[in-house]
Amino acid sequence: MKVPVQEDSPTKNEKTVHAPGRHRLHKQKSRRNPYLIVGALALASLGLGGATVATADHGTPTPAAVDFDAQSRAEAAARADRSARESTAPVTPSASPVSPSPSPSTASPAPTQKAATTKPTPKRTAAPKPSWVIPMKGAEITSCYGMRWGTLHAGIDFAMPAGTPIHAAAAGTVVKAGDVGDGYGISVFIDHGNGYLTHYAHQSRLAVTVGEKVGVGEVIGYEGSTGDSTGPHLHFEVHKGQMWNQIDPAPFLRARGIDVAC
Repeated sequence: MKVPVQEDSPTKNEKTVHAPGRHRLHKQKSRRNPYLIVGALALASLGLGGATVATADHGTPTPAAVDFDAQSRAEAAARADRSARESTAPVTPSASPVSPSPSPSTASPAPTQKAATTKPTPKRTAAPKPSWVIPMKGAEITSCYGMRWGTLHAGIDFAMPAGTPIHAAAAGTVVKAGDVGDGYGISVFIDHGNGYLTHYAHQSRLAVTVGEKVGVGEVIGYEGSTGDSTGPHLHFEVHKGQMWNQIDPAPFLRARGIDVAC
């Protein structure tokens, strides 16, 4: 009986060319390798990277070695890298702080308008007294120095109502005061100590005594009509150097800033 030969059984001559069988086995191994690679990539994406997969083109696959500390090391490396980047980042100067606006309760009151500044009023100082003054200011001149009725009228007559005060023309010392019967009635002589004397005649009463020192403008008596007089008036004379050496009072007073209508 003839035994049928199976076509798949290798013959001695066919053993060297049994490539198809090994080729199929190679293909099966090749299909498994992609799955292992995909799995390794999946583990790496889950933070369990660092696993190594050892495969062999020929033979059984080796299990993948997974490094479970890889995630901690990766996070530490990331923190170190972030710290380095932050330390080298340029520092932007912060804007100047804005002062908070005061609340209504603590807001300072609005400044009031300053009062108009006024210049300080200078202190009034008394004007220096003149050295010479007119004996009866505002009086009417009724007679000047010169010849009158054939005789010398040796002074100036000032007329005002009776009792008008008479003032010393300048400071000095009273050397005569009263009525001595010489026609001048009640009169006063003042020596001014500069070579000049002044004479005030026909007074109604006196306000000084002999030897008294008087100041310029001081009241020495009051107008009257004593002696040889036709009415109330002041007969005023200026004596130069000595008593009874009369000079014209008008130019003398003008030289001292006093103008009289003579």
